[in-house]
Amino acid sequence: MNRERFAFAIDATDGKARTGRITMLRGEIRTPAFMPVGTAGTVKAMRPAEVRETGADIILGNTYHLMLRPGAERVARLGGLHAFSGWERPILTDSGGYQVMSLSALTKRSEQGVAFKSHLDGSAHMLSPERSMEIQRLLGSDIVMAFDELVPTTSTREVQAAAMERSMRWARRSRAAFDAGGDHADRAALFGIQQGALDEGLRKASADALLDIGFDGYAVGGLAVGEGQEAMFACLDYAPGQLDPYKPRYLMGVGKPDDIVGAVERGIDMFDCVLPTRSGRNGQAFTWDGPINLRNAKWAEDLGPIDPDSPAAGWSRAYIHHLIKSGEMLGAMLLTQHNLWFYQQVMAGLRDAIAVGQLTEWANRFRARYLG
Repeated sequence: MNRERFAFAIDATDGKARTGRITMLRGEIRTPAFMPVGTAGTVKAMRPAEVRETGADIILGNTYHLMLRPGAERVARLGGLHAFSGWERPILTDSGGYQVMSLSALTKRSEQGVAFKSHLDGSAHMLSPERSMEIQRLLGSDIVMAFDELVPTTSTREVQAAAMERSMRWARRSRAAFDAGGDHADRAALFGIQQGALDEGLRKASADALLDIGFDGYAVGGLAVGEGQEAMFACLDYAPGQLDPYKPRYLMGVGKPDDIVGAVERGIDMFDCVLPTRSGRNGQAFTWDGPINLRNAKWAEDLGPIDPDSPAAGWSRAYIHHLIKSGEMLGAMLLTQHNLWFYQQVMAGLRDAIAVGQLTEWANRFRARYLG
């Protein structure tokens, strides 16, 4: 067994795109990688073995939700998130910053951190860089995310600059707190998060600050928050290149399959998004010919599978339509499994295309069929 804490090897490049491997104590992560989201310690409607069978090498857990319920200290007493949830491979935990600022009531930001009230019961909490690192350590995270401040891309440049600069100060505090985390720091990795909205100069200043601190990997944060694909891609035309070319680059919260393909072309290695699981619970299936809504009456007597290679291929579109319309749990389970499988098929296709130097051709064929 490879006992290396964290290593990233690039096996092939094609333009800005890369394919490679992240090696960690709990296993290897093939890149480009898509991480299913397990917000509250579970990928909704899926068992861990089924998630693995779709092709996932790593999942994401959520610091904010787990700190509120069941509580990070409780998870630690119960053996950590891996043992608690039954997922034995790597887990990345986000810092909780995005959820604090988007879900919580009555937040108050300061240099110390963010004071907020729980969306569950109104209880008061403080999340700081130090507390975020402590929670992720208690959970037993394999990839820990630095605590940062997110502001809308529509904010003034002054607001964006202030949030970016505070995020960099918090990144340095996150680094110090992570390094003080005892044996967890010897087993896990820490990623910094680039901020700066859609401003190239702010992004460069953020990247320079992160590189000065030093991290195992780097995330491009603050995107996929309503700016649209064109604006996101314009930012990705330069932002990944401002980061360390020998470390993984993670685009947080993205996205649609065509978003992922375009981001890989621009040098991104890692992704997460709730879209495949949330869509599955709401009757939408992703296919090579674009997404389809199984609630639609047009599928009511369609005996064909969603995809002949899908893990849901044993059930017809008509049957899944019936399950969704009837509110049966099996419908959400089958569509979630199918969607996660489809996302992993897209990632495998990207990896294979990069490996043989045919990414442009593969991506163009994908878009022509998927976007129709």
